[in-house]
Amino acid sequence: MIEFLEGTLIEKNPTHVILQCGGMAFRMLIPVSSYDALPAPGKPAKILAHLAIREDDMTLYGFATAGEREMYTRLIQVSGIGPKLALMVLSGMSLRELKTAIMEGDVKRLSGISGIGKKTAERLVVDLRDKLSKSEVMELSSSESTPVNTRIRDTILALVELGFKQQEARALIDKVPDKNNPDITADELLIKALSKR
Repeated sequence: MIEFLEGTLIEKNPTHVILQCGGMAFRMLIPVSSYDALPAPGKPAKILAHLAIREDDMTLYGFATAGEREMYTRLIQVSGIGPKLALMVLSGMSLRELKTAIMEGDVKRLSGISGIGKKTAERLVVDLRDKLSKSEVMELSSSESTPVNTRIRDTILALVELGFKQQEARALIDKVPDKNNPDITADELLIKALSKR
C-alpha cells in the first residue's frame, strides 16, 4: 500500500521516528536496527514502510533496509505474532542472528526475546525455517568458512537444489557419521547424505 516515505527526519528515537514529507509529518514505529542505520535528525531519509490497518487503528512501521521489512512481513504471517511483537523480535537481535536462530532451530535463543515464549519460538522455527531463500542459507553458512563448514554448506545447497527443504537437508547431513571429517569431499558428503533417506 505504502512502499516508502522520503523526506526530512524530524525526530529519531530507538522505537519510533517522525519523518516530514512535504507539509505532513508521519510517525513510524521502527526496530532498533533501523534506528542505528538512519541518519541524524534534520537530514534527508528514505524509510521503507508497512501500514498495519485494524478496526480502531492505523499504524505505520518503518525499516531502514529491505531485509528488515521482508523479515517483518514473514513474522506477521506466523500465528500469534502481530505487528508490534514482530517489531520486538527484530529489535531483540540482529537480522543475521534471527535468521541463524531460525535456521538452526534455536528455540532457547528465540524465546529469550521479550514477548516470545517457548511455543511461539517453536512456531517461528516451524513456519519460517523453510521460507529462508537459498541465498540467505548461503549467506548465513558462509559466515563460518572453515573447509568442513564450506562442504556442509555446499551439500545443503545441493540438496535444496534437488528439491529437499533446508530442514530435511540438514537432517540428512546430520545422519552422516563422518560429516566433520576434513578429508571428505562435498560430492562424497552428498552421496552419503542421499543414502540416509
